Amino acid sequence: MSGPITQADALPSIEIPTSPDGPAFVLFRPRHSVVGGTDVKRTLPKRQRRTIGAWCFADHFGPEDLDDKPGMEVGPHPHIGLQTATWLLAGELIHRDSLGSEQRIRPGELNLMTAGKGVTHSEESSTAKVTALHGIQLWIAQPDTTRNEVPRFEHHDALPEANFDNATATVFLGSFGGATSSARADTPIVGVEATLGIGSSVLELRKDFEYGIIVLEGMVAYHGQPVEPDMLAYFGIGRDEIMLTAREPSIFLLLGGEPFKETPLMWWNFIGRTHEEINQAYLDWQSRSERFGSLNSRLERIEAPSPYWL
Repeated sequence: MSGPITQADALPSIEIPTSPDGPAFVLFRPRHSVVGGTDVKRTLPKRQRRTIGAWCFADHFGPEDLDDKPGMEVGPHPHIGLQTATWLLAGELIHRDSLGSEQRIRPGELNLMTAGKGVTHSEESSTAKVTALHGIQLWIAQPDTTRNEVPRFEHHDALPEANFDNATATVFLGSFGGATSSARADTPIVGVEATLGIGSSVLELRKDFEYGIIVLEGMVAYHGQPVEPDMLAYFGIGRDEIMLTAREPSIFLLLGGEPFKETPLMWWNFIGRTHEEINQAYLDWQSRSERFGSLNSRLERIEAPSPYWL
């Protein structure tokens, strides 16, 4: 599932700052939206926190009962200058793109699409008998060194795991706990799904990385401060570990990376650096330029709104 980014995503969110001593720790509440007929909780971007490393977008969807429902239906739409990372906890989706890719994704697998200079894709629920859908869609901003390259798609159905006291982690991007994903990474970055049992666990971090935690199931706490489902907990650079506690088995994402060096301009499904770049991508999509290729889908093509600055 993809975007789009709107002006509402730049509005101030509710912050709960704690522990003013030492590296930053801030909580952000999500914004609720509907994308492709599916309710989503958007935790990134925020006006106060546009990126965590190169991570720049996070839409948590579900858990949703699909009985008598079509599930997710996101028709063909474009991207530039970013990677989409799709991660499921339950259900099954089908990704199609203008590169000719058609890939089912199931829990514990990673779909990673690198848009580069331009690509079209769609995402829809599988026709298989799937009764529930639960997952998260993430975007990663591409650096100037790769954002104008040709698009790519990759699927990873076997990902490494790291184990800690009272916690296990699947590493779907970057390296963590001695495990390294084979997925493409254009910047120093990490993405992990972690399961924390009842009690506490200490996670080792890199001091040059900033991190964010998004709780998908259950609830965790940091120094007694609860991180509720769909909240984004931001941890600034300078930490070599964090201790998290849970009163029930809980699942969360740990996202991190070196602070992103460029200043991305995000609008709709595009990430650029200037309004002129975004304008051109908008015009190319509306004119059905060859830039974005073609994609046959039973779903309707999604037209772009006019950029607000026009």
